[in-house]
Amino acid sequence: MLAILFANGEFVPPPDLDQRLAAAQLLVAADGGGRHCLRLGLAPQLLVGDMDSLSLAEQAELQARGAKLLRYPADKDQTDLELALAAAREAGVNEIIVLAGLGGRWDHSLANLLLAAQAQFADLPIVFLHGGQRLFTIRAAAELDAKPGERVSLLPLAGDAEGVRTQGLTYPLAGETLPLGSSRGVSNVVAEPNPRVELARGILLCIIQHRS
Repeated sequence: MLAILFANGEFVPPPDLDQRLAAAQLLVAADGGGRHCLRLGLAPQLLVGDMDSLSLAEQAELQARGAKLLRYPADKDQTDLELALAAAREAGVNEIIVLAGLGGRWDHSLANLLLAAQAQFADLPIVFLHGGQRLFTIRAAAELDAKPGERVSLLPLAGDAEGVRTQGLTYPLAGETLPLGSSRGVSNVVAEPNPRVELARGILLCIIQHRS
């Protein structure tokens, strides 16, 4: 079950937005992400957050379209996106695509990406799409949906990434450690179809720059 979640960041639609929306079984808006839904003429099933970024009229319009409102107090320990991810998981989804999760405020952008590395979401694939860029975490192993010539960056999260091995990339890694904060994994290039990344310990943020 796939959910598409609209956050309140900069909305840069992926080229295949229509296909992504058609494949989703659940639409979720995190507070101001509901405004993106309104502009696109979409009807999210869940609207989650403290509602400090939506007017009462916008909230009413989303509810009129069928959105269930999950309102939280402004004084809370989680961001609206974290609450929305948890609500989507509670609804039974096993994959989430986040749109408008980046841009605007860097504190929110970084915190949003780090959510995907949280232990509570370890069993829930979370993918951020931002135009032609695809961002997601790798724990243990992943085969990358990337074509020759496209760029791939591997950045360690949650400490050092150890035992990193790659196949099908121009600049290979053979059981090596990428220290937290290292830029060594930036801007690799896909050399063969279906490249693969493995690691023995840690979490990697993978960023694929797809060609148009």
